[in-house]
Amino acid sequence: MNPRTPSRPVGTVTRGTTNPNRLRRMDRWIAATHGAALRRAADPVAVDLGYGAAPWTAVELLARLRETAPHARVVGIEIEPARVAAARPYEREGLTFRHGGFELPLAAPPVLIRAANVLRQYDEEQVAGVWERLCGRLAPGGLLVEGTCDEIGRRHVWVALGPEGPRTVTFATRLGSLHTPSDLAERLPKALIHRNVPGEPVHAFLRDFDRAWAAAAPYASYGARQRWIRTARALSDAWPVVDGPRRWRQGELTVKWQALAPRGPFTG
Repeated sequence: MNPRTPSRPVGTVTRGTTNPNRLRRMDRWIAATHGAALRRAADPVAVDLGYGAAPWTAVELLARLRETAPHARVVGIEIEPARVAAARPYEREGLTFRHGGFELPLAAPPVLIRAANVLRQYDEEQVAGVWERLCGRLAPGGLLVEGTCDEIGRRHVWVALGPEGPRTVTFATRLGSLHTPSDLAERLPKALIHRNVPGEPVHAFLRDFDRAWAAAAPYASYGARQRWIRTARALSDAWPVVDGPRRWRQGELTVKWQALAPRGPFTG
């Protein structure tokens, strides 16, 4: 056993809700932005942390990563032993399941940790400590992606972190179902969801996002994608948007973490 691994898993059992294709937007972004790092790694291990009551998200993560990094391996980690036992029949070359929690029971640091809908049940003041623990387990050049989505993956917001801490926040949506960008507020990750109030940066950002969306209404006649692209261009004049049209066309928009970081005692 890794000497850094506690004898008991760290964390609490989640609801375990999962559905096929629920994390497709996050996976697509990971493959596009972190695929090169996985290809370069001598041991390209990715962790699906807290995959839930069924192993679908881990199975899908392996398939999607291998499209860009053919030698990637995925380890699904769950704190509930019964869920690990239920997932074992789905093991195959490149995919294994282990009992564990935030301590990550691995012999070597992973290049990727994906933790989707895991911290939703935790208190905000616990987030920074979990982030620090997980980032401390990353391999050099590794990435932690932590966020929340709805039950069928239409709306998703996540934070990307490196060993040094949080880097960016990505908003991703099925454009055909979007009324206003602030619809995504209900899927903000735990670090931000309680900060969507006047005086906080994320509240100001979503306000400006909605205003830019409204101003881009004439582009709706060309389709929701063109309206979103126009909105993203306008928003990038005032906010540090770090991606461009290639990602915008996917219904995504990524902003530097520091622009949205909570004010006050949060130390993530």
